[in-house]
Amino acid sequence: MIYHTCIVKMYCMNSEVMLMTDNKSKSFYGSVKVGERGQIVIPKKARDEYDIKAGDSLIVFGDNKKVIKIMKADMMRDFALKVLEELDNNE
Repeated sequence: MIYHTCIVKMYCMNSEVMLMTDNKSKSFYGSVKVGERGQIVIPKKARDEYDIKAGDSLIVFGDNKKVIKIMKADMMRDFALKVLEELDNNE
């Protein structure tokens, strides 16, 4: 199973954030503003495409290029469990 299509990149530009997918065909979902408490609203089209619902847990990653990535926690959990299972099978 490929998980890279489940990651949403956020490119920080001042106080605005542009959301793009991390797959071969890039998508632009719009621009959002960061609120006083650091919150953003993920555009509906992105939430629908990645099946992000209210109450979902998300994991936030960052890199040295000032790119923020968001991934659904359940997808990361599933990936980690598959890696551990594979490691167990190879012992």
